[in-house]
Amino acid sequence: MTNGNKVSNYLSLVKFSHTIFAMPFAFVGYFLAINEGYQLNWLTLLLIVLCMVFARNAAMSFNRYADREIDGKNPRTALREIPAGIIKPGSALRFVLLNCVAFIVTTALINPLVLCLAPVALLVVLGYSLTKRFTSLCHFILGLGLSLAPIGAFLAVAGRFEWLPVIFSFIVLCWTGGFDIIYAMQDEHFDKSQNLKSMPASLGGKRALWLSSIVHALCVLLVIVAGFEGHFRTLYWIGAAVYTVLLIWQHLLVKPNDLSRVNLAFGTVNGIASVIFATFTIADMLIG
Repeated sequence: MTNGNKVSNYLSLVKFSHTIFAMPFAFVGYFLAINEGYQLNWLTLLLIVLCMVFARNAAMSFNRYADREIDGKNPRTALREIPAGIIKPGSALRFVLLNCVAFIVTTALINPLVLCLAPVALLVVLGYSLTKRFTSLCHFILGLGLSLAPIGAFLAVAGRFEWLPVIFSFIVLCWTGGFDIIYAMQDEHFDKSQNLKSMPASLGGKRALWLSSIVHALCVLLVIVAGFEGHFRTLYWIGAAVYTVLLIWQHLLVKPNDLSRVNLAFGTVNGIASVIFATFTIADMLIG
């Protein structure tokens, strides 16, 4: 196997393209601090990006390692890298440890507060992989992990907490929890057969989709709260409107008896929503 193939296998293992979900919100957190009067520092921004990449690599590769036997039993996931034998479990675990160390070292280069909080962040993002075994709230633990992006980036610059980046973190939590419930619809019957916990397995597909809609409605409410709390202007509200429309659209794409467009709703729509909302939010701060 060539080095190029090895790299592509690991990129596939961690679904590197899905970094697009939380990364834009890390940029929002960074520019929230800049908007508070802190100096623009490209090195700090680079370190934030590296932290995001290392933390996500660790989380996703640990998820694949922890779920390797479950994935092997599920027809939808049986061809993933570990159950398919493309990447050995030991190699995946070493990749987890390598990224955890890289994450800790990178946080140490930012500031002492971020370094102190780094083990807590790793506990959340790695611990998520085990939660499906005992709680249907696993979707929101995933949301909690991704929600660290805006507040973590803000702390990297400001070294202190403020309400506005915390509100953006709650936006990410609700947004992620809602779309992960939609994604889990694919495994409703498999999860039940394996006694795994998820909202679709616990509530049934129809009620799980209703819960997802409620959570996304709360997400939109938090977007409005953030708009007023941050005294944002026109560009923010345009981005918020587009973001809301895209959230609604993904719920129109998925039905309890028709999951053919789940990947479109999960990957494409949410990726576009994240980039557009973050871009307009940052533009509003920079132009205003």
